[in-house]
Amino acid sequence: MARDGRKMTLLQSFNYAFQGLVYAVRFQRNMRVHLAIGVVVLVASIFLNLSRLELVAVVFAITFVLAMELLNSAVEKVVDIATTELDPLAKAAKDLAAGAVLVAAMNALVVAYLVLADRLAHISLDLLTAIRRSPTHLTIVAFGLVMAVVIAVKAFQRKGTPLSGGLPSGHAALAFAGWTAVTFVVGATREGLLVSMITLVVAVMVAQSRVETGIHSLLEVVLGALLGIVVTTLVFQLWF
Repeated sequence: MARDGRKMTLLQSFNYAFQGLVYAVRFQRNMRVHLAIGVVVLVASIFLNLSRLELVAVVFAITFVLAMELLNSAVEKVVDIATTELDPLAKAAKDLAAGAVLVAAMNALVVAYLVLADRLAHISLDLLTAIRRSPTHLTIVAFGLVMAVVIAVKAFQRKGTPLSGGLPSGHAALAFAGWTAVTFVVGATREGLLVSMITLVVAVMVAQSRVETGIHSLLEVVLGALLGIVVTTLVFQLWF
């Protein structure tokens, strides 16, 4: 159900969820720190040529910390609404929530040590060369960076909500990031150009739908598309 008692659409539920993310990045310092560390680790993973299983472990550890930080912030807000006094139970609730974040952070450190420690000690040009054979890895990292930039920008500008307006359009950013990644992966062959053109048409249709429905302005869609193209191009040009 929606917050006013009416039935909530799937888009509205996602929009409220992204509003929570934007709120946390805007007002919670720890969330900004965790998000920044997550971005750094994702970028660093490019140099380390992680296997798919290792990348899954790293991504899970990052998202687990972020999820626990969101829950911690939610518990703090609920406790603050319930009481403004120095209640021992209120303190215990906040401490327990903070403890959950600590456990998640310790888990992330263990994963980082098990996955990254040996690789950090043996970085070589061979690893950098092997990255050329990891377009899937680069695409995942590019998408993660695009989403992080979109959330950060939305957190620091006051217009619109994550999925309903505001600068930039996250849908357009991801759609054109996907087109850019596909273009790099398929190459300049005739078949590759055909696939790239089809993907571009899909990306344009996604962006156009955001303008036609009045959710985003043309400028917001264009800037979102440019964001997706630039970030993905930088990732692939530097390492592919």
